[in-house]
Amino acid sequence: MENPKRNFTDEELIAGCLQNDRYSQELLFRKYFPTMMKMCLRYTNDREKAMEIVNTGFLRVFTKLGSYAHKGSFEGWIRKLIYHSLSDYFKSNSKYLQFLVFEDYEKTAKPEALTNVYAEDIMKMVKLLPPATQQVFRLYAIEGFTHVEISKMVAISIGTSKWHLSAARKQLKELIQENNNFQLYAG
Repeated sequence: MENPKRNFTDEELIAGCLQNDRYSQELLFRKYFPTMMKMCLRYTNDREKAMEIVNTGFLRVFTKLGSYAHKGSFEGWIRKLIYHSLSDYFKSNSKYLQFLVFEDYEKTAKPEALTNVYAEDIMKMVKLLPPATQQVFRLYAIEGFTHVEISKMVAISIGTSKWHLSAARKQLKELIQENNNFQLYAG
């Protein structure tokens, strides 16, 4: 691929990447990087972590490009792979996200209810929390900050940080229970 001013189609970029053409890989990365970075920054407020997730995701994109079936949106396919990298990151680097949400819940829930909920589902549920509660939950459960650090970052008291975490856990437990009830009736 020779002309740097020319806009290449996704099909041309895919063909070049499948031939291991570095220029095609760079163009594909540059084309979709901003959108994928924004997506990752919605889940983590740390640019370095988001960059790590996006880079890992694009490695996955280049590795699996041969399996792209040319059905649906190519950007959607990339987004799905980046989202899986995001999910993998949270699974391996969170402070035991499921444990945090479920530690009291396990006493009252049926064990099989927990197997129906995955980290991706929890992250979708986190997005339903009120903004301040969501922010504290993300900072504590995902980013690994303490209540003291959160209180300084967000300019709230330590007690307020703890309250938001407690509220988040309560609301997530309710959402998880609703999800499990839905699966019982839908399945």
